[in-house]
Amino acid sequence: MNRWMRKTLVILFTIATFGLVAPPAALTIGEQNSKDTSFRVFEEKHVEIIRETEDTKEDYIADLLINAKEQSYEKFGTKIGEVIDEEFNEVIFPKIEEVITYFVNEQDDEQFKNIAISKNPSGGLGEKIFHIYNRETNEDVLRFHVRRDNPPQQGYSFNFHYHTYHDSFQSHKDLGDIYWDKNMPPKWKTYS
Repeated sequence: MNRWMRKTLVILFTIATFGLVAPPAALTIGEQNSKDTSFRVFEEKHVEIIRETEDTKEDYIADLLINAKEQSYEKFGTKIGEVIDEEFNEVIFPKIEEVITYFVNEQDDEQFKNIAISKNPSGGLGEKIFHIYNRETNEDVLRFHVRRDNPPQQGYSFNFHYHTYHDSFQSHKDLGDIYWDKNMPPKWKTYS
């Protein structure tokens, strides 16, 4: 059937039914080669799957970062958190974000979903902020810590660092320091 004839019938059918009924499929199917159509459908699905994988990985990273920040502030408590909040967000957290993003992007598309952030940062004088671990093996892969430093006559500061499984968590990979004060800071997870 001619293309203009098909369009005319679709318009007449739509007018006659006041647009309440869809025109028959025979009138709306194009004259495209079925081989060409099936390739295009395959190509569109393939592109969609790739896009979903990338979006999913980005969304997963975003969720990990939200959890990382929540665990950090739970560790700080309100007494420390209110004082170091600005410098933590401007200096330290972007570095944490960079490490987590790099690590997750290094995982293959099947493995990255097995990565999770531990809950319950240590209180008191403990260093643990959070650990990133593999849910399948339940083994840590990254450990994010903060240590209190008190060099002679310089006051107290917080040293943020992380460890990796690559060297069995032996070396400190520095993220930065935040100066506290000459006075001793309160214990972690202290609330006013």
